[in-house]
Amino acid sequence: MTDPTEASGPDEVLDCRGQRCPLPVIGLARRLPALPVGAVLRVLADDPAAAVDIPAWCRMRGQEFVAAHPEGPAYDVRRTH
Repeated sequence: MTDPTEASGPDEVLDCRGQRCPLPVIGLARRLPALPVGAVLRVLADDPAAAVDIPAWCRMRGQEFVAAHPEGPAYDVRRTH
């Protein structure tokens, strides 16, 4: 099954490359509420901690972690509320 974000791409991209923990998650937390419900935000983050921090933030905040793109590295988050 293909990832639904791959066909259409994310609604917005947040570039956090070069930023260390916790800055990518802080950027995500600040930007996501400005997007409409259902929108997908792709976070570009090369800090290894982002692979754990971003999905954990989604669980804690009730947002949908859609996909990780290790080649990016990038993480897709859908705003649920």
